[in-house]
Amino acid sequence: MIDPRIDKIRDRLVANLGPAEIELEDESALHAGHAGAASGGGHYRLRITSAKFAGLNLVTRHRLVYDAVHDMMHKEIHALAITAVAPSEI
Repeated sequence: MIDPRIDKIRDRLVANLGPAEIELEDESALHAGHAGAASGGGHYRLRITSAKFAGLNLVTRHRLVYDAVHDMMHKEIHALAITAVAPSEI
């Protein structure tokens, strides 16, 4: 079964960051039995390339990603591992 949250997360990131590339993986199954899994929130790994990250430090890039999905955090998303790069860094 495909997690519908994947599409919701992807849609938010596309709308807010206009990424040139986005890879989003559901790693929830790897965390079965983990205390955070009990809440029902998923574990995801994201690699995103966006021109909006150009000239920004890592913390600011992550903040932009979290801002796009802020209302999903701690409910639908328990953990989000982020790799955020600008196109010039590929």
